[in-house]
Amino acid sequence: MKEVCRDRSRKARHPRAADKSPWNWLLFIPIVLPLVTVWYNADSPRLLGFPRFYWMQLAIIAVGVGTTTLVYQMTKRR
Repeated sequence: MKEVCRDRSRKARHPRAADKSPWNWLLFIPIVLPLVTVWYNADSPRLLGFPRFYWMQLAIIAVGVGTTTLVYQMTKRR
């Protein structure tokens, strides 16, 4: 009985330490994407009158939200 209690207390202390899903690697995309300034450091093309810098920043936010949502849905425990 004591061994069962010890296992539960270990899992309670480090619940995410055992999560080694390969889906977590996708979370590097929203980290690395804004670091590549060559992709969005320009004035043209313009989208609805906005320079590339502004609409590309909004696109990077959308990619980050989408990636985070995908990883969460694929790794959550049911």
